[in-house]
Amino acid sequence: MTQMFHSANPILPFDEYIPDPEVHVFGNRVYLYGSHDAFNGQSYCERDYVTWSASVNDLTDWTYEGVIYRKTDHHSPIKKGKSNMYAPDVAQGPDGHFYLYYSIADSSIISVAKSSSPTGPFSYYGEVKDATGKVFGADYADYFEFDPAVLVDGDRIFLYSGSGQKANEKNGHPVVGLFVRELEKDMLTAKTEPKILMQADDDRHKPNFFEAASIRKFDDWYYLMYMATDLSGLHYMMSRYPDRGFEHKGLLYATSQNTGNDGSSTQDAHLIENNHGSMEKIGNGYYVFNHRHTNRSHFSRQTVGDKLERNADGTFETATYTSQGLRGRPFDTYATYPAAMACQLNQRDNPAEAPFVTQEEDKETGKTYSLIKQIIDKSELHYKYFSLPDLKRMKLRVRGQAEGQLTITLDGNEKEEIKWKLFVDSNEWMTLDRPLMTQNDPFSMILSFEGEGSYDIESFELFNY
Repeated sequence: MTQMFHSANPILPFDEYIPDPEVHVFGNRVYLYGSHDAFNGQSYCERDYVTWSASVNDLTDWTYEGVIYRKTDHHSPIKKGKSNMYAPDVAQGPDGHFYLYYSIADSSIISVAKSSSPTGPFSYYGEVKDATGKVFGADYADYFEFDPAVLVDGDRIFLYSGSGQKANEKNGHPVVGLFVRELEKDMLTAKTEPKILMQADDDRHKPNFFEAASIRKFDDWYYLMYMATDLSGLHYMMSRYPDRGFEHKGLLYATSQNTGNDGSSTQDAHLIENNHGSMEKIGNGYYVFNHRHTNRSHFSRQTVGDKLERNADGTFETATYTSQGLRGRPFDTYATYPAAMACQLNQRDNPAEAPFVTQEEDKETGKTYSLIKQIIDKSELHYKYFSLPDLKRMKLRVRGQAEGQLTITLDGNEKEEIKWKLFVDSNEWMTLDRPLMTQNDPFSMILSFEGEGSYDIESFELFNY
């Protein structure tokens, strides 16, 4: 395969599948924690927990830190739920140790592991419990909870959890919404009873709490992120207090925005995907993290992220999901780019038939590579953003059997359209070389196909000659 330029979304290698990202700064490095999906996975979170890290000064260069906690490390005496470990969070306790909070699928129990390092290995520590030693979730009268979020605020520790999805009552526990409890300094024992912050209301027309709580404190403001019941993406609330007074402020970030109608996701005019993310202050900037779905599946999700703009009143502007990601600036190199960094894949008649990101193995090298499959009539591939004022030409690496018109839309200070006659008739990768000029700087790029058949794209190369 062609050597490619890539420091973009997704932020990790294309063969890594970490959803539900919780990103934290410890010292001078940024650590990424999350669930761990598998390519061609058959259920959520099939693999062991791993972590990646990056310097606070370079968010485009991530280092694999290895497995930090295995499913076989969960030594709880309470045998409840499945074997998969759902979305975790990590916090550094007052004692300087690091605490990993997680839940075994469908158990309604929050478990904790402990380590002296943010990269583990973590060892099983116990379950969140009350002062008598009773484990929350052991009784079916206890609230249903998963997706823990943890905040160490000085010498106080707060644990957020819960669900607003009534379907989770199939597990036998009442679904009451998002709640918080304060913990003792042992990071395990509840100091207070759970306090409901957002009542469960599974109204798909409103941005109520669905699941996936995440908590941060910046300056004197507390921020709660969550996935909304209207399936529009990640929303956030703000308060001056960690355990009360939160007010909804709006949509923060979405990787599956609806472009097929008036923007109401309840009309199901786009492929509905779950969301779970976080935000973090890194250096002098703020960033938001989420996951995208690949392989036309809910079980092969990848971490993405973009820069946030914070206003003087503490609120954030809604971030745009881009291809450029944590770079925070447009691509400005004439190079070969992976097609799989597309930030939007559409099929205008039927979202379920949209092209999709997947991976294959190179027959010659045995290494995996990414691609976009099954581009059919009325498909669109979106890329944001580029700063290439002298752009002259593009090469596309494609395969398949298709014939029609490919429209390249370059949308910047003005909108330009370049139309190509496209003919692909090969099961092996072939290269199409076409002129492509623009006066836009910077610009987004949309590849739109109308015609017969189906084809795949592995990469595109941009030239200034």
